[in-house]
Amino acid sequence: MIGKLREKVDVIKTKSLKWKEGMERFAVEKETARAQLSLAENQLQKMEEKGSVQSRIIEELEARFASELAKAESDAEKAKADADALVAVYRADAEAAQVQAREASETADTRAHWVAELAKCRSRRETLEEIHARGFDLAEEIKKAK
Repeated sequence: MIGKLREKVDVIKTKSLKWKEGMERFAVEKETARAQLSLAENQLQKMEEKGSVQSRIIEELEARFASELAKAESDAEKAKADADALVAVYRADAEAAQVQAREASETADTRAHWVAELAKCRSRRETLEEIHARGFDLAEEIKKAK
C-alpha cells in the first residue's frame, strides 16, 4: 500500500514539475514581451518627434504590446494558480494516505499484541487444565500463596 502511495506521489511530483516548467516558460515570454514593449516605447518617442501621423502608429503599437503583455501575465498567473491548486490537492491526498497507512500499521500492531496475549492465556489455561486432569489440585497452594 505504501509503495502504491509512493508511486502516486512520484506521479504528482512529475506533474508538478511540468507545471513549473510551463510557468517558467510563461515568465520568459513575459520578460520577452516586456523587453519588446520597452523597445517599442523608445521607438515611439523618436517617432513623436517626426510627426503626428507617426505618433498615431506608435499609440497603436503601444496598445497592442500592452494587451499582449497583459494576456501573457494573465496566462502565466492562471497557469501558476492551476499548478498551485493541483499541488495542494496532491499534497493533501498524499498526507491523507500517509495518515491512513500509519493508522493501519498501528491497528495491525495492536491486533498482533492482543493475539499474542490471547495465545499466552490459552496456553496457561491448557497447562492448568492438564495439571488438574492429572489429579493435582493446586487450589490449596494458591490459597496459601495468596
